[in-house]
Formats: sequence, C-alpha cells, structure tokens
Amino acid sequence: MPKTALELTHREQSRYSPDRHRGQESDADRFTAAWEIVPHLAARLRTEFGATQVTVFGSLLNKSAYTRWSDIDLAACGISPTQFYRAIGCLNDMASGFQVDLVDPSSADCRNSVKQRIAQFGIEV
Repeated sequence: MPKTALELTHREQSRYSPDRHRGQESDADRFTAAWEIVPHLAARLRTEFGATQVTVFGSLLNKSAYTRWSDIDLAACGISPTQFYRAIGCLNDMASGFQVDLVDPSSADCRNSVKQRIAQFGIEV
C-alpha cells in the first residue's frame, strides 16, 4: 500500500526531494578561476612561508565534480608549525570567493587517507 508524505522515513523523503541536487552542478567558470589563483597561492607559500613543495588535490582535480561550493585543497611541506595557521589566513585572504584548505602531509595530524590521496592523485604546482 502506498505511503503518504508524512509516513515516509527521512531516507525515503531525501530520494524524492526535488532540489536534492540543486547547487551540485559542475561550475566550469569557478573551476577555471580556482586554477588561475593557485599559482599565486603556491608562490606566496614558497616565498613568505618557506614551503618546499605545494600540491593541489581534492575536487580541483576533477572539473566535472567542481561545484560552486567546492574549495581549493592544497598540501604544503616545509612550513614552520608556528607559521602554518598564519599561512592559512593569508591564503584565504588572497583567494576571495574561495575557501582554501591547507594541509601538511608530513604532519602527524594529517590523516593517512589524505596523505594517500595527495601522493596518488595530487598535482605539484
């Protein structure tokens, strides 16, 4: 027997939500804009914060998956722990309209799954 909307479980409701994919469409212009700013972010990490290696990973590696909600994921080695959070703030100030996430893959705080994705798929810039 069919159910009314009030009888559906949360999981069942989510399958029928008309806007469940709204905002998840790929955004080619935003993808391009993100890649245009990445070299500037990497240069700043090297010159001001002493990064020895900067790598892009995450959604910025897949144009069809990059949406208006996607961020810029960077991995950087060589930044002093005392400067790391200052570097994050600087990157986010530079990248107007984007959230920048920075990780240090050599840090004990970086999860192994993230380290593996960076090593396997990351692109050094």
